[in-house]
Amino acid sequence: MAGHTQLVVCEGDETGQELLDQALRVFDPGVLGVDIDLLRFDLSLGNRRRTGNAVVHQAAEAMVEVGLGLKAATITPPGIDDVGSPNRILREGVGGSVIVRTGRRIPGVVPMAPVVHPIVVVRMAVGDAYGAEERRSGSPGGADEVAWRTERIERGICRSVAEYSFRTAGTMDGCVYGGPKWTVSALYEGMLKEEMDAAAARHPDVRYRPTLIDAAYAGLLTEGADQTLVIPALNRDGDCLSDLVLALFGSIAGAESVLLALDDELRPTVAMAEAPHGTAPSLAGKDVANPMAMLLACAAALDHAAGRGDPTVAEAATAIRDATLGAAADGVRTFDLGGDASTTQVVDEVLHRLTESSGP
Repeated sequence: MAGHTQLVVCEGDETGQELLDQALRVFDPGVLGVDIDLLRFDLSLGNRRRTGNAVVHQAAEAMVEVGLGLKAATITPPGIDDVGSPNRILREGVGGSVIVRTGRRIPGVVPMAPVVHPIVVVRMAVGDAYGAEERRSGSPGGADEVAWRTERIERGICRSVAEYSFRTAGTMDGCVYGGPKWTVSALYEGMLKEEMDAAAARHPDVRYRPTLIDAAYAGLLTEGADQTLVIPALNRDGDCLSDLVLALFGSIAGAESVLLALDDELRPTVAMAEAPHGTAPSLAGKDVANPMAMLLACAAALDHAAGRGDPTVAEAATAIRDATLGAAADGVRTFDLGGDASTTQVVDEVLHRLTESSGP
């Protein structure tokens, strides 16, 4: 048995938990040949309510200590007096500043648009529209009623997003493309544009095409056919943009999402991988949801373990990714990708490939 890696596992709700349980099967020591110590926290809605979100804070503290996390999709209740979103608590608790989502070709799946090369969305993890102060004035329900929202972003977060975008583009031979609507919001959104320009000056060898966010949406249908794109974005813009990007390649369940906390030199100190989709309550209990994003999230977590000085898991990460994409290439896919396999059948096929590749 090689290697010993601790991984904080945040359990979730409905289909999110079902997919997590399925994906965790790849961490069986007999499958990967590495020792993964799973530190589990129950972030289901019921337990968050019972603990008053204390369990979410405990999970965040454990991730800071361990440096690695894996999260299932969770329910965010709509009531303002309820427990709210655990994602925000986790992001703030670990000091997360950047969320990275990469759309890439899924073997055997024809994309919905003429996209060939990967498209990476690097968005703010905190601030902007999320957690903003809101209020209303005027007569409730009347024509004079006004809704107000006070948003804020920080230069340090803007710098992290911009710098990480350029570093990513440099490693992928890509182009930093897109950006905020700085012409309309010169002070607020212009702060991100300023940091993008500064990062461009620090990375003169990286291609840089700043484009207003609305034009960038349209450009996805043409620019992505010619080159890898890395798109720095505000929190709200990036949330919307990443869902669109993943869908362009076939399914929002076709790629992982990674939350990163960075040190003063913008190196990752905490990485939490997850599937970017929600709990899909209509699919719960039917064994039909696509496990690809959750499997790729497992691989991404191990990638960051390798980056933190644990090279023994690097091969395991590659093996999970290859087995997951290889199964899709050979037609073992769920209905959202044009296949007829169940969740269990897809994971069974991935496990079969993993054990076959690690055998004598």
